[in-house]
Amino acid sequence: MSSYGDDETIGRILAETSTWAVVGLSTDTSRAAYGVARFLQQQGKRIVPVHPRAETVHGEQGYRTLAEVPFPVDVVDVFVRSSGAGAVADDAVRIGAKAVWFQLGVVDEAAYDRVRAVGTAMVMDRCPAIEWPRLGPVA
Repeated sequence: MSSYGDDETIGRILAETSTWAVVGLSTDTSRAAYGVARFLQQQGKRIVPVHPRAETVHGEQGYRTLAEVPFPVDVVDVFVRSSGAGAVADDAVRIGAKAVWFQLGVVDEAAYDRVRAVGTAMVMDRCPAIEWPRLGPVA
């Protein structure tokens, strides 16, 4: 396992959050974001699709950007290339998200350090659907 998110932080994010903005989520069922968002919904999380096409996914209205989401977001789950992930992390901090989660393969160490420096929880190069059985809340 990578060192980008300790078990306590991961467990707290999984247990204590309800609204997850999934950046990069579209109606493309072959993409990992689609399945992970469905998984999060099945665990009782509200998902918010954030994608340039602002598509409705899994019954939830989509938005083009995080700034357009008209309600508070607890976690920003990032399914974009590492080269663009830092800007999304900065946007997440700007909107007051409690946590930023970079998916497997999404790595930006400078963004990780920036987010944590302002006191926002951060997990990087991990997947909540993989971490849930190990650290998620027990029903």
